[in-house]
Amino acid sequence: MPQIKPITDLRNTTEISDICHAKKEPVFITKNGYGDLVVMSIETYENMIESIEVDTAISEAEAEYASDKQLIDARESLSALRRRHFG
Repeated sequence: MPQIKPITDLRNTTEISDICHAKKEPVFITKNGYGDLVVMSIETYENMIESIEVDTAISEAEAEYASDKQLIDARESLSALRRRHFG
């Protein structure tokens, strides 16, 4: 369940930090009853970015396959790269 806190709670930065690290999810900050900010730990942010990068790579690979329907054997590709770069 997402944590939602009013902006006045930002005065207690230690509490917000503790919540972010304990729950490992973003804390949503409201202002006058409406969403205003999102606060999260660096660890949560890095995990989110890594997940987005993996999802993007998968989407790009699926789009590439859909456009030319060509698959390349991983073992053959790695062997060719090793031969080319390491003799």
